[in-house]
Amino acid sequence: MHVTPGGGRVRGVPGTVLSGRVAVVTGAARGVGEALARRLSRAGMLVALVGREEETLRLAAASLPNRSVCIEADVTDSAALDRAAQQVSGTLGRASVVVANAGIATGGPFARTPAELWQRVVDVNLTGSANTARAFLPHLTETRGYFLQIASTAAFGSAPMMSAYCASKAGAESFALALRGEVEPDGITVGIAYLHWTGTDMVTGISDHPVLQALRRNQPRFAQRVHAPAQVADWLTAGIIRRSRQIYAPPWLRWCQPLRPAFPPIVTHLARRELRRLSPTELAADVGVLGAGGRADWDAHRSSTRPPLDE
Repeated sequence: MHVTPGGGRVRGVPGTVLSGRVAVVTGAARGVGEALARRLSRAGMLVALVGREEETLRLAAASLPNRSVCIEADVTDSAALDRAAQQVSGTLGRASVVVANAGIATGGPFARTPAELWQRVVDVNLTGSANTARAFLPHLTETRGYFLQIASTAAFGSAPMMSAYCASKAGAESFALALRGEVEPDGITVGIAYLHWTGTDMVTGISDHPVLQALRRNQPRFAQRVHAPAQVADWLTAGIIRRSRQIYAPPWLRWCQPLRPAFPPIVTHLARRELRRLSPTELAADVGVLGAGGRADWDAHRSSTRPPLDE
């Protein structure tokens, strides 16, 4: 754990209902998580950054304008998140906003993806979200706070070559919907954020995959646009301020909700056409973790589970 004393409010940033409250963001070392932590800090919040990359977290926390704490923790480790919740309470106070953002992805054919890697994606994206909620629900019950689940348009229409990511994001959406009905009587609001193409290293890896690249190329031109993490963080922050049940990044995604039944057959048709053009060898070459954050998590996971060498 590392605590960074902030320099107070930022000139030119208006006060909001978030000022002085505590936020927790998982997967905060880079990408959308880091951008959201920065945006919430600018809005006056005290932010706890949780993630796997301790040094990267320290650098991110040091750049925030308000007081923050960074905690190295694996979201698949429920005991580690319980300790993180205690550390947040002891250093910043009880959380009013908790964002389950941690996520990784792997690309490639299901049959060629190692079972351990496939399972890891589901563990981080789905089980990690549940662990985050479980650890911080006592905070949110006390503060009558807001839990935000970061989902994806991958939950709208599952893309071939990303079965673990799509399954886990659909599961995370379903988890959040179920949780909402349970905790609303306690004054807790549960929101779900649907993100489309966002300029993170994970999306760069997706764009390099020939089948996924083709799926993107066949989308309407406006839907192909990649949005900067800072822009996405602005949309998320606006939704957090309103305690929105759904947040769409970009906002036009809200009009896609009624069309969701049509997406799977369209995606399957486009993918089948592209798959015919590639040999099994070409497809197998694209198996792997996408993005620096995903690789950092996978490397840390493999190091922690690798049996010790015989002495």
